[in-house]
Amino acid sequence: MIGFRLNGRAVQVAAPPGERLSEVLRERLGARGTKVGCDAGDCGACSVLLNGRSVCSCLVPAGQADGAEIVTVEGETPELTRLRAAFLRHGAAQCGICTPGMLIAGAELLARNPTPTEAEAMDALGGVLCRCTGYRKILAAVCDAAPAVAADAPPAGQAVGAALVRLDGAAKVAGDSFGADHAPEGALTVKAVRSPHPHAAFRFGDLAGFAARPGVAGVFTAADIPGRNAFSVIPPFADQPAIARSPARFRGECVALVAFEPGAEASLDGFPVDWAPLPPVLTPAEAESEGAHLLHPDRKANLLIEGRVQKGNAEAALAASAHVVEGSFTTSYVEHAYIEPEAGVAWIEGDTLVIRACTQAPGMDREDTALVLGLPAERVRIIPSAVGGGFGSKLDLSVQPLIGLVALRTGRPARMIYSRAESMASTTKRHPAEMTGRIGCDARGRITGIVFEGRFNTGAYSSWGPTVANRVPVHVSGPYLTPNITARARAVHTHGPVSGAFRGFGVPQGALWQETLYDRLAEKAGLDRLEFRILNALRDGQCSATGQILQAVGIGPCLEALRPRWRAALDWAAQGPGRGVGVASCWYGCGNTALPNPSTIRIGMTPGGEVVLHQGATDIGQGSNTVIAQIAADALGLPVAALRLLGGDTAITPDAGKTSASRQTFVSGRAAEKAGRALRHATLRLANAGQGARLDLAPGCITVTDGPVRRRIDLTALPVDARGYALSAEETYDPPTTGLDANGQGTPYAVYGYGAQLVELSVDRALGTVTLYHITAAHDLGRAINPQLVTGQIEGGIAQGIGLALMEEYLSGRTENLHDYLIPTAGDVPPIDSILLEIPDPEGPFGAKGLGEHVLIPTAPAILNAIRHATGAVLTRTPALPHRILAAMEGQE
Repeated sequence: MIGFRLNGRAVQVAAPPGERLSEVLRERLGARGTKVGCDAGDCGACSVLLNGRSVCSCLVPAGQADGAEIVTVEGETPELTRLRAAFLRHGAAQCGICTPGMLIAGAELLARNPTPTEAEAMDALGGVLCRCTGYRKILAAVCDAAPAVAADAPPAGQAVGAALVRLDGAAKVAGDSFGADHAPEGALTVKAVRSPHPHAAFRFGDLAGFAARPGVAGVFTAADIPGRNAFSVIPPFADQPAIARSPARFRGECVALVAFEPGAEASLDGFPVDWAPLPPVLTPAEAESEGAHLLHPDRKANLLIEGRVQKGNAEAALAASAHVVEGSFTTSYVEHAYIEPEAGVAWIEGDTLVIRACTQAPGMDREDTALVLGLPAERVRIIPSAVGGGFGSKLDLSVQPLIGLVALRTGRPARMIYSRAESMASTTKRHPAEMTGRIGCDARGRITGIVFEGRFNTGAYSSWGPTVANRVPVHVSGPYLTPNITARARAVHTHGPVSGAFRGFGVPQGALWQETLYDRLAEKAGLDRLEFRILNALRDGQCSATGQILQAVGIGPCLEALRPRWRAALDWAAQGPGRGVGVASCWYGCGNTALPNPSTIRIGMTPGGEVVLHQGATDIGQGSNTVIAQIAADALGLPVAALRLLGGDTAITPDAGKTSASRQTFVSGRAAEKAGRALRHATLRLANAGQGARLDLAPGCITVTDGPVRRRIDLTALPVDARGYALSAEETYDPPTTGLDANGQGTPYAVYGYGAQLVELSVDRALGTVTLYHITAAHDLGRAINPQLVTGQIEGGIAQGIGLALMEEYLSGRTENLHDYLIPTAGDVPPIDSILLEIPDPEGPFGAKGLGEHVLIPTAPAILNAIRHATGAVLTRTPALPHRILAAMEGQE
């Protein structure tokens, strides 16, 4: 027995002394506020206080805790209490998976230094990784951990625009319940057998013998799949098996499952499979070469799809241009690196398969899982857990059909948690891109034309390849008036990791090419780089590259907002060697590209006087639980505190669509606005009151005040509907878009977001290292529904853009942990000034536009432009690692 004090209480636990303390705390003692993101001490999510010192509990043998005092995030200490309040006040928690580790590290610091500086806080938190926030709000919270001061809730009609504390924030600072945190009694542990090769035939040996081993509850292969063993986020392209038949097409592909009894050693050692490696096709050039192996026989030259936009005559325009620049750019695989590995649990409830897992798209999960398992969709229920970061990868299925299969075949609960290496090997990545082309302008500096060719490595299966190939040509002109353009993007299959959605769907890659060439073109035309962009910025009433007439165009104001800082930054750069200033812009179409994109929101009022918001827009940290409630409350005319939130459980909440493409604030927000107004209208109609009347909710009744007239509606006297509501409204919104013709002409998006960023940095000319000093970000979001959440998204997106620019490069089999695969730490993100511009779009809820995707887009090209300004180095590949910067400085990159 091992004994220690846990959060002030004496505990005794029977555990091997060599077992990880994190495992003992979570699985034996139920202290699941402590998170596990890596099991290697790299991420810090599992941090606890051991005798007052912050340690990674995944590295501590349980025996070393004997007799110790341990405090987890569930504990109550003065420092933790202050920090929880400060994290809420500053908006320091987004997805929440890193929050327990941050709170513990911060608590240790505050116990010895109650008033730390930012540098001291940065040092204390350096061992805890965060992928969402950009760290700035976390540092501010630790430095401002004053006793809690209750914030006033905004009154009715004033929620939109208020910096409201997250409605789910209290759960996040208490160690929210993520995919790995639910463990039904008797749940089987599921492990996947995965290919160690990018391309290999395989043959199983004695599976029955392995299944008969002690502790093994079952072995499952593709032969056990009862339905269609092929899924995809885009149904017409369904090609990825849940469990592969021979051959395996990428390293990390699942070829078998083993279910283990509770408490058994879940070891795959000795699993009977023989591998015969086959020659892999690893690059698009190889894949498109004559005679190359076809990953999918029906896709000639391994081409998944080609997207195209053509307007005017780009070649003729370039030939007549006063100035033309030409260049190529290459990007690498980039890993999502969310701190929460994929996890979930499945069980049978009556005749329904219930799956609780981390996901960005519960409705899509239900449909695809049902198809794989041969069930009607109504017999599959998806309950989203809290999601510890997604950024696009958790749009694709992972554990869902696997644990669902085991639960169906055994009739028992089945639980699966990916290891860090497993998560990084088997899940989607940002598409590597090879891009080339030319951009021209006239003698005055106005853009005349663009020719662009892009080849995107989509990996073994389709995933979001079609979306990337179609979105890139639409966006590659940037937010600038481009009268002539020919742009093509091909998604090509290889035996590399599956490439999918990652914050921007290929637009960040295209922007690296376009924005770095824009700097060179401005220089060639003899124009200031910022003024060149302002000169060419799209304006209201002008046409995009797809021929769409635009409204509420915010890029000009964003660029103009940077002018004061731009001038000061150029002066700063001139005062020291190696200093540089860069600028880049972005635009982003919110929602699906030229496809239906509906969201449905329901609001009900119970006879008891409770207002229930059925909000299925999965919150992965971006704040949809709060933002949608703010919109619904103001549309209804009640305080946001009057609403009770029900999340994206597919059994109780209508489908609000996937959380991706900056669509939730815009699309689900508009559906919530419509539902709120519809319920308000129904209430006013009952009271025969005008639209300006005030609503006041009380137990069992609602009072409608219309000038001097007050009418009381007795909710208990009204008939209830099938869901038990006395009054309710359900509304769907689908943005008005059109398809694109053969030349990519049409209206692919109803709303666009815009932004521009300015980077100040220095480059060590001897070492090639980059130091970031300051970033200014100006973004047009139509209406800032919640300014605190907005700035949190901007800072988090910038942090990911820093990683894309300077350090992140996934190499299959080599960078499958958070030590070798580098993401920005608290010390890598400089101070950020966010400038929020509100150019309302009449299509958005209260004028709002989406934001989450495009805040990342300008960061990397602005950094590369600043490096060029500092050194003259023309970088044509990311990440800009020191050796590449040095080579570029010598003209060899």
